[in-house]
Amino acid sequence: MVIYRMNITSSNHNIIVLILAATIDYFLGDPKQWIHPTMVMGIVIRKLTQWSLSLTAKQEYRRYLGIFLNLLLVLGSGLIAWLVVYLSHKISSLIGIIVESIFLSSCFATRSLRNAAEEVLQASQQSVFQMRRSLSQYVGRDTKKLTMIEGLRALLETVAENTTDGVTAPLFYALLGGLLMPIGPASLAISYKAISTLDSMIGYKKEPYTYLGWFSARLEDHFTWIPCRLTVLTLALLSGKPKDVMKICLRDGPKDPSPNSGWSESVYAAILNIQLGGTNYYQGIKIEKPLLGEDLETISIVKVNESLQLMRNCFIVWLIIGIFIISVLN
Repeated sequence: MVIYRMNITSSNHNIIVLILAATIDYFLGDPKQWIHPTMVMGIVIRKLTQWSLSLTAKQEYRRYLGIFLNLLLVLGSGLIAWLVVYLSHKISSLIGIIVESIFLSSCFATRSLRNAAEEVLQASQQSVFQMRRSLSQYVGRDTKKLTMIEGLRALLETVAENTTDGVTAPLFYALLGGLLMPIGPASLAISYKAISTLDSMIGYKKEPYTYLGWFSARLEDHFTWIPCRLTVLTLALLSGKPKDVMKICLRDGPKDPSPNSGWSESVYAAILNIQLGGTNYYQGIKIEKPLLGEDLETISIVKVNESLQLMRNCFIVWLIIGIFIISVLN
């Protein structure tokens, strides 16, 4: 029994957690009846943001509050996740593994992203009006006047961006946590989700978040930079035409003001022989996004399904390689 417990607390433990978390995500995703860590983060961020904004209107002070808000949420989320897992292990190794796997699975968005995309695709087969209504739940742009092609483009761009933000980047930090034995996969992945959630909620250049959210946006950019480039490289290799894909990514990736989203979208555009970007409207305001890729083929339901499969393949490849590295180094 002692030997078994020692094995569970070695690299085998992290490997089991990673496999179990990926399995939970694949079959269950994010059940609505479960309390999702991101929901809890969102509530805390909203409360702290309201408090911070009411505390002062001075730009410099709001910048410092933004830094404090990030450190509190990011470090606090990771620490709480680690503490819950640690206490669960005190009860039983099995319970500890299950709790940590559930925490980690909540960081992966492969199933939820696929479910959302399939919902929009099903709606698109009914009518453009149904597609717009369904799509509006998942994208920030205005959807009321989108054509079918524009709607599918918006959906594919969402898949492309979330491949990094919601799939490979959390897995990257989970694998890194798996290599750092005392930390573990879940706590580091949860910390990244806090960074991502902060960016999505307050990382804007417009008021009232201009100064409060600047650190959130910068932090997310930096922590996503490496996973994004590794994702692009992986997808390029999986495409079977890495030179052609990387050529387009190197040309078009830097066009976007974001240091990461342009690359995430460019690699999908290059692989699928389509063009992403163009005119979007946000709250009635026209925004011209840079054109990414070559307009060789039409964006279609088939293309969206292919993008989802690319996302899944990338996740599996990373998981296999990561588990191998953990087993060798630990």
